[in-house]
Amino acid sequence: MEKKLTLGRRFLLSRATSVLVVLVLILLLFSLFSPEHRFVDPDNLKVLLSLGAEFSIIALGVGMLMICGEFDLSIGSILVFCSFVFLKLFELEVNPFIIAVVTVFVGGALGLVNGLITVRGQIPSFVTTLGTMMFWRGLTLLLSGGEQTACDVSALGTKAASRFLALFTGRAGGFLPAQFLWFTLFAILLGILLHYHRFGNWVYATGDNRDAARAMGINTDWVKTACFIIVGVLCGVVACAQIGRLACFTSRTGEGWELKAVAASVVGGTSLRGGIGSMMGIFLGAIVISVIENGLVVLRIPYFWTYVFFGLVVLFSVLSSMYIEKKQMEAHR
Repeated sequence: MEKKLTLGRRFLLSRATSVLVVLVLILLLFSLFSPEHRFVDPDNLKVLLSLGAEFSIIALGVGMLMICGEFDLSIGSILVFCSFVFLKLFELEVNPFIIAVVTVFVGGALGLVNGLITVRGQIPSFVTTLGTMMFWRGLTLLLSGGEQTACDVSALGTKAASRFLALFTGRAGGFLPAQFLWFTLFAILLGILLHYHRFGNWVYATGDNRDAARAMGINTDWVKTACFIIVGVLCGVVACAQIGRLACFTSRTGEGWELKAVAASVVGGTSLRGGIGSMMGIFLGAIVISVIENGLVVLRIPYFWTYVFFGLVVLFSVLSSMYIEKKQMEAHR
């Protein structure tokens, strides 16, 4: 009996549990108050699971990087530059799967650049990625002329093109978008890496106390750089999915995603100081942000109210995380 109570208390004091409660309340709110129950309409749910998942995939990497004690404000710019690379290779009529590999590689390379500048130059990642955010976005605008360009993979009319679209934008069972499956897959893989692999221990140790981690023999520079690369790779994957879905390139892709990804991680219980967080929490936090954005559109509330709700949810999440942390400390005494 005592063991059951202990497990129950652990569950109630879990950060992921508090995020789940918030998610359920938000889902109920939008389901009840959306006109004609449009929020739970199958067509809207498909949109939510596809568009929301694209943002959420990157949020997983950002959350892991935050646990490591670093930030990446350049994700939107890396995303749009990867999309531009995809466009240029598409115009050369390269096989779409080869384009996808190159696009993901470019994303990883840009993440590597962020990591090397941060650890080698001993520059705060906030400053590093603020600079690369402006650089890659500006370079993309310069090269593309800031215009929207058609990039319809289906127009290739090849089996490779059809398979590419099925892989990145298809629907499992005719309903579940491929983007959401990718989101779930990456959450599982990163969750295993973070919670059941020694690399995850290194990430937590680096984010909690870098000097102590170094004293334990952990190469903290390598760990941080690897986390930056993971974020870049996820940006490359999402670039492929977005191009496949939209059938065009736009230089405004990913604008505002930087702070939304940080918000998703914070909502999920990730500490801004590093060393605290879970992949399940980040997973749920990303869904919360996506649901809020979609729900407010369905309710036909002006978009600027989105940030008001984001702010309230973030503040509530931080306060609840602090309360849970306090209770956990009391429980261990």
